[in-house]
Amino acid sequence: MASATTFSSMLQFFFIIFCCLGYFSFAFTSQDYANALEKSILFFEGQRSGKLPSNQRLTWRGDSGLSDGSSYHVNLAGGYYDAGDNVKFGLPMAFTTTLLAWSVIEFGSSMQNQIENAKAAIRWSTDYLLKAATATPDTLYVQVGDPNLDHQCWERPEDMDTPRNVYKVTTQNPGSDVAAETAAALAAASIVFKDSDSSYSAKLLHTAMKVFDFADRYRGSYSSSLSSAVCPFYCSYSGYQDELLWGASWIHRASQNGSYLAYIQSNGHTMGSDDDDYSFSWDDKRPGTKILLSKEFLEKTTAEFQLYKSHSDNYICSLIPGTSSFQAQYTPGGLFYKASESNLQYVTSTTFLLLTYAKYLGSNGGVARCGGSTVTAESLVAQAKKQVDYILGDNPAKMSYMVGFGNKYPQHVHHRGSSVPSIHAHPDRISCNDGFHYLYSGSPNPNVLVGAILGGPDNKDNFADDRNNYQQSEPATYINAPFVGALAFFSAKN
Repeated sequence: MASATTFSSMLQFFFIIFCCLGYFSFAFTSQDYANALEKSILFFEGQRSGKLPSNQRLTWRGDSGLSDGSSYHVNLAGGYYDAGDNVKFGLPMAFTTTLLAWSVIEFGSSMQNQIENAKAAIRWSTDYLLKAATATPDTLYVQVGDPNLDHQCWERPEDMDTPRNVYKVTTQNPGSDVAAETAAALAAASIVFKDSDSSYSAKLLHTAMKVFDFADRYRGSYSSSLSSAVCPFYCSYSGYQDELLWGASWIHRASQNGSYLAYIQSNGHTMGSDDDDYSFSWDDKRPGTKILLSKEFLEKTTAEFQLYKSHSDNYICSLIPGTSSFQAQYTPGGLFYKASESNLQYVTSTTFLLLTYAKYLGSNGGVARCGGSTVTAESLVAQAKKQVDYILGDNPAKMSYMVGFGNKYPQHVHHRGSSVPSIHAHPDRISCNDGFHYLYSGSPNPNVLVGAILGGPDNKDNFADDRNNYQQSEPATYINAPFVGALAFFSAKN
């Protein structure tokens, strides 16, 4: 009987150890987050267009798009490909830049040895945006590449021979949404470079003001002006009012120029300040604007900004289970779920807002008010951590959705450059149609797109590691950009 009892005790002991091992296998350390942070920034090097620098770390990539804009007598080389194709879309590129800059502004002090890489990722974009904004008076170049023709080919960017059409918005064909987002990006970046490169910072802010004036003076949606060149890919479904308020808010923060404060106060009510909106993305800036402006109320108790604090509370409370305002959807495994296509873009942007608002609240002794209850900054951090950890592998599939992080991550990424043999491994040209062999191949991508966060699993936590399932397997710059800030935050926590 004693031996049976001993055996039973041993079983219980090993069961506890086994459970603990299973539990702690995803207890990520600050070093894990720092590792993920480094990779999340490295990803942007895989998206680079133009002449690559000598310190390029993702060496399977090569120069591409060197003559972009030349047929229109402008230099539009550089910038980023948005996702798995070879088009340079201006709206998501500008939004990516704004969020990369915001990540550095809020959490750059936690980036340690990655701060210069983060700034280089921002500058790769702002150098391009400056050219796009200043090449021709009263014109903003907003896209290079015909997406409809580009998507008919599967070829690495170094080989591309699809038409490099150039698209622009002008006084006659306005694009207030893309122009105001570009202004936001330049203004936010000006804050990043203010101490390290003051002349570059001043150029960014000056250009931001000019582009914003252009956006505000010649109002209209770029979707209407450019139609099938941008729709349905990056249609401005929310209109342009949200970008105008967002752009003004960033220039206000960067410049402290009173005229932008007056603009916000005069125009806020017609540009979404009274709306509760629950989706923050390349298309809809309203929740981000409210969080950004709430800082003004929390720090300075500026009465005009109390409205933004109240609406920020409404947005944040909608994400927190147990509050009277809770309305968000989560998967059984705990992932915030918004859409079947590229859902992780909403997870990373929402996570960033949770942490940024927690920072603003924590610095000023504030709480989020959810009906009759309150939610503390610590609760927001805990909710954000669940989302970060899920992406990094603490999920039902035990899979990291960041390529190259952890022991198990997706192998069949929907990305032309990553899935086709590199120019170093296969110097001969691979034509438009010949590349489809690699799209449909069951083999893992030959070039690891380190740090890429993919579209992610469905509402039941299921993920198809299938290159042809772009909804789940395609990366994008705007998925990674806000995650850079979130990872920096957790890398500094013990």
